[in-house]
Amino acid sequence: MPEAKADQVLDTKGLNCPMPVLKTKKALDGIESGQVLEVIATDPGSKSDIPALLKRLGHELVETREEGGVISFLIRKK
Repeated sequence: MPEAKADQVLDTKGLNCPMPVLKTKKALDGIESGQVLEVIATDPGSKSDIPALLKRLGHELVETREEGGVISFLIRKK
């Protein structure tokens, strides 16, 4: 299956909770339904916080990757 391509990238590296979650919600509000947002974070809390936000809002977590302390989320807006 081809990897989803991000329509927009949000870099929250270096920001601590709750900023990655707040910025993710704001970025999702700014894109069209069906578009994909890539969120890049370094806050370990993001691993649970962002999926919880998406579940509450009903958006799809397409993929999560972690490499060298950097977490990348691909999110498809509902």
